[in-house]
Amino acid sequence: MQLHLLHLDDALELQSDFMKTCRDAGASETMVKAEGDLLRLWARPDELTKLKERLSVVYTRAGGTAPLCFMGSGDFHHVTSLLLELALEQSSQPVTLIHFDNHPDWVHFKNGVHCGSWVNRATSNPLVKKIITIGVCSSDLNFPEWKGANLSLLRDQRLELYPYDHASSRVWRNYGSGASHSHRRGYIDWRTIAKCGEVDFISRLTSRIGTEAVYITIDKDVLARDEVITNWDQGQMRLPFLLEALRAIRGRHRIIGADVIGDYSHANYRGSFTRRMAKRIEIMLDQPAGPDAIERAIAVNSALNHQLLHTLSGMMAQ
Repeated sequence: MQLHLLHLDDALELQSDFMKTCRDAGASETMVKAEGDLLRLWARPDELTKLKERLSVVYTRAGGTAPLCFMGSGDFHHVTSLLLELALEQSSQPVTLIHFDNHPDWVHFKNGVHCGSWVNRATSNPLVKKIITIGVCSSDLNFPEWKGANLSLLRDQRLELYPYDHASSRVWRNYGSGASHSHRRGYIDWRTIAKCGEVDFISRLTSRIGTEAVYITIDKDVLARDEVITNWDQGQMRLPFLLEALRAIRGRHRIIGADVIGDYSHANYRGSFTRRMAKRIEIMLDQPAGPDAIERAIAVNSALNHQLLHTLSGMMAQ
């Protein structure tokens, strides 16, 4: 396992104890905060290509060792699509992408990749056989067609989405039925973790992974607010369930790479005036107010990162 810290913002740097733990463990680091100010929320293809070229040097040095990357705010989740591609270039084998998140990240987005659209780029890779999204509770599932969701991924069975808990979603087209959903008179009925029960869901999850290799991405906003403090609205999952799900996956499958995202950071933007204003307006509409005490956010997130590092590094070292 090769531990890597991708500094797209200052979220990780502010967690001094976590940084020390990572450096003591021999972590490599890439400092791209200026680029992060441009890439935050969404980025153009050429901008992502430049970042991928820089990261490819790090991944090549790893020599095929499975990478584990921590990278700050969930505003950068579209960077996961690059990390996944780099991991697949090293492994060259079919993979199931396991995606823990409070949001489905499945919207259509023209002329670039958004932190809420990157799943589409991931499914375009022929080595990605399926994506399994786990833990969504957000309002993105309310009238998803109106919000630009690419529901064809469900229809074509490229995506299975298991909310932690959510009501049925009103839709106007029929997207069929699959392992994670069924269609009923204009509604998608979800097979939620709450309905299944956590123990039964984990058994179901491992049975739905059809490849030997998996890539895991964790957006910590999947967890409840008292577990972590992020830039986004958060779900209902508890940390013990997340860790148990990870152990169950590792018990049957090989992890070729993983990333962890979802720390809180103050947003800075770079680019044209129009671009900066568009992003600021989007954040005003989509994100809750920031934490009252940034020191508490740093402490809570550092403690959680330590736990995830301990669990994932142990799994990926085997």
